[in-house]
Amino acid sequence: MRLRAVEAGDVETYVRMRCDPGMMAELGGPLPREKVVARHAKDVEGGDDIWARMIVTDEGETAGGVMLWSMEEDGVTVSEIGWAVLPEFQGKGLAKAAVRQLLDEAAEDGRWGEVEANPGVTNGPSNGICRSTGFRLRGERELTFADRLLRTNHWVVVPGEHTGSCTQQSE
Repeated sequence: MRLRAVEAGDVETYVRMRCDPGMMAELGGPLPREKVVARHAKDVEGGDDIWARMIVTDEGETAGGVMLWSMEEDGVTVSEIGWAVLPEFQGKGLAKAAVRQLLDEAAEDGRWGEVEANPGVTNGPSNGICRSTGFRLRGERELTFADRLLRTNHWVVVPGEHTGSCTQQSE
């Protein structure tokens, strides 16, 4: 598995990941195609506040994506990571490997600080990735994503310290 930057030709993979009801079940349902196409264009442009990568199998197939971005939350800059793997590639460890690799890159870069992940409380596979890559569970919280209120688990990790097992931490 390797990661590569998002390219113009990845738009249909973005659409598959974000417009499919099954892929988006934990995020409130599919997004409108036009919003996904616009997000893809922004990710292709890139910038200092986002690393958008595609997950590519050893056979050269695009299997999904992983992103690290920073944003303002309650007046504080926070970094967040998220991922999606197409159904035919799920269950093969690609998302976990991609998260580890992107966190390794973030550790080398040194500017992201603590990174959070916010999978839905019922998203067993994504919570398992957090658990197995050294994130610490801070608890549950409500977040807005695409104008939808979601109940999520709030996980945090410092890049470079993400290879161990998780521990629960209260706020």
